Order: sequence, then structure tokens, then C-alpha cells
Amino acid sequence: MAIITISRQIAALGDETASELARQMGYTFINRKMIEADLLKFGITEEKLRKYDERKPGFWASLARDRDEYFDYLRETIYERVKDGNCVCIGRGSYAILSDIPGCYSVRLVAPDPVRLSRLMKEFSWTEKQAMALMQESDQNRMGYHKCFFNIDNDDPSIYDMVLNTASITAEQAAKIVANACENSIDPKASSVGLKLIADRLVAQRIVNHLAFDLKLPIHFLEATTADEEIVLHGVADSPAVIEKAVSIAQSMAAGKKITSGISIVQEYKTYL
Repeated sequence: MAIITISRQIAALGDETASELARQMGYTFINRKMIEADLLKFGITEEKLRKYDERKPGFWASLARDRDEYFDYLRETIYERVKDGNCVCIGRGSYAILSDIPGCYSVRLVAPDPVRLSRLMKEFSWTEKQAMALMQESDQNRMGYHKCFFNIDNDDPSIYDMVLNTASITAEQAAKIVANACENSIDPKASSVGLKLIADRLVAQRIVNHLAFDLKLPIHFLEATTADEEIVLHGVADSPAVIEKAVSIAQSMAAGKKITSGISIVQEYKTYL
């Protein structure tokens, strides 16, 4: 029940390898369009997608509440899509969201700049200058996106299980290499533990999103963590009544789990906003 995440440079055969890998392994391919469609259903507008989706947000955009809404619904979307395992998920920082989940295998696809330029020039019938502009913009946006939302360097090879250079191989060959690595390194028991953890986090994220965006409860920095059969709410509020309401609603959404409040009360919090 493995989950494979694919991070890629532009023109490094990312989508081609991911779809071929899913085909070879008989897995579900979770692509960009599927994730975007889910986010739109949650009410994330096309404008917000253009502002945040694998892009480097501007200074004010990185501080806006819209950013939190995009990121929280993105996590719910990823958890929902991968919760049954046996899937290949590409982009949107999925490898970072799932980085501590047992049974997840993260792959980074790269290629030298001259190879990527050549591929872009051929694909779009562009000049080298046009291809270089797109490549640099894409690299900068993806680096900024990962820094803003995950505080990581997406070019750091140590954060992936595998980094594969696709300069001299086809997408089919790359997929075979990844499939072989996954089949020989992923422990089925670890995968089962991972799926349970994802299920718990999905419930916790649904609670956060319902409280924050549907009900708009005045709890700042609202998050939820999970441990065994307990969900702990975190954040800052200025009223015990708000906290009690949040816990009560969370309990109704998480039958069989213990809901605990770790929300701090700061009476004068609003004066510092």
C-alpha cells in the first residue's frame, strides 16, 4: 500500500515518469489537475491558485489569511487523495506534507540545465532565450513555494529517498528504476502504520478547516496534532467559551477519539493584531 511522491524540476520528465510509474505499478496517478479540482471545490478561487499554487508568494501574500486557507485545504486534499495508498502523487509539496509518514517514498527528478533547455525548446518551438526565461522562472517559483510553505530547500537531495537524473534515460526507464527501488525498500507493515496516521491527520485537518473556514471561530493559528487516538487543538483565543465550542464541535466530528485543547487564552490578543 505504498505512496510515492514525485518532486521535479521543469523539463526533467516529471509528469511523464510519474504517469508511467503509476501505470507500471498499477497505482493511482494523482496529478496537478486533480488536486486543483479538489481545491476549487473547497472554495479556493482561481485567483488564489494563481497566487499560491507552486509559486513564490509576494511579501504581503505570504502573510495573508488566504495563504493559510490554501495551505490547510491543500493538506486536506493530499491526505484525502492518498489515504488508500497505492498511489503516485506529483508536485504541490506532497513529499513535504507526507515526509514523516511511514511507507511513503519520495523521489526527486532532475536534469542538467542544457538538457532541460533543449527539451523546452523542442516542446514549445522556442528560442533558447525563451526557454531559459521559463526555466529560471519555474525554478525560482518552486524554490519560493517550498520555502514559504515548508521552510525547506527543494533542491536539497538529503530530503528525498531518491534523486534521479533523467538526462540520458527515458520516462519509462526512470519509472522502472523507481518502481524497483520502492518494491525493494518499502515495508508493508510500515505502510499500514502510515495509512493509519494519514487517516488520523485527515480527520484532524477536516476539523481545523471546518472550525476556521466554515464556522470562522476566532481562534488564531489554529492547528491540530494527532497521537494514538487523541487529537489536540492548538492556537490562540481570547475566550474560554470559544475553546469549549471548538472542542465540542471537534468531538462531534471525531467519534471514538479524545479531543484535547492546547489552545492558549490571551485576553488582550486583539490589541496586538
